[in-house]
Amino acid sequence: MQCKNSPVRRTDPATTSKKMKETIHANIGSVAFILDCDAYAALANYLDELRSRLPEHDTETLDDIERHFAEIFGERIASPMQVVTLEMVDSAIARMGRPSDFGEQRDAAQRETPGSSGTLHPLRRSTTDRSIAGICSGVARFFGTDPTLVRLVTLLLFLFGGLSLWVYLILWIVIPEEEPSTATNKKH
Repeated sequence: MQCKNSPVRRTDPATTSKKMKETIHANIGSVAFILDCDAYAALANYLDELRSRLPEHDTETLDDIERHFAEIFGERIASPMQVVTLEMVDSAIARMGRPSDFGEQRDAAQRETPGSSGTLHPLRRSTTDRSIAGICSGVARFFGTDPTLVRLVTLLLFLFGGLSLWVYLILWIVIPEEEPSTATNKKH
């Protein structure tokens, strides 16, 4: 939702002390607020910037941040009809911290990751996403595919004789586990 730049009629500039602004009704952390357009734009930009820095599927952290904004605005607003202003948003952002405090942007981090520029990730057994030994997950990460698909193909090869248990056991012994620091970074 964006604010429209519709012209505002003013009959007497001397009687109007403040510039009229459009407002937006928005749910922040499941609480309804009325924000002026500048405040909404600043908050939306901040949350978009945070979203680009958090792990792709991490919606819980962003929900917690929105709830905290709702608490901060709730402390500052005396009436449900009071409008959240740009100054209130700037103050809340100052309390929350800069987006750069949350780490690098996902796009920049992916550009610097070895293997994202066309080269393959090292073949390692996964310690976090494993069913038996982490081989299928490691092979999936190596080729950049879905681990479920690799598991399904492996199961079909087992059932129809294309892959024996001995090959799986040899891969279990030969392919090293990923390092613990890599495993914990992938969880968060």
